Amino acid sequence: MTLSFPNPSRSFDDERNAVRFSGHDGMSQVRFLVEVGALEQSGTELRGTAPSEAKCLAAFDSMRTSIYEAARKAYSHRRHESYTLTAADFR
Repeated sequence: MTLSFPNPSRSFDDERNAVRFSGHDGMSQVRFLVEVGALEQSGTELRGTAPSEAKCLAAFDSMRTSIYEAARKAYSHRRHESYTLTAADFR
């Protein structure tokens, strides 16, 4: 099976300062976090501004394709139930 993202929902996690989303490999759900630092580095919505929930979610939306690619790459290396994507995953 391959990792897919049939549910476009995402949410901001204040405690972890990251955006949460999930993917699916068949019937298995795989949880992901994207650190705000990764969004700041690549997302034009956050450059030079203080991050907020709305700005982080907008950055996620504009980077969705590259975030999904990074998630698939991380998942292909080792299969776990959850992952945290950092700025290093987008280089």
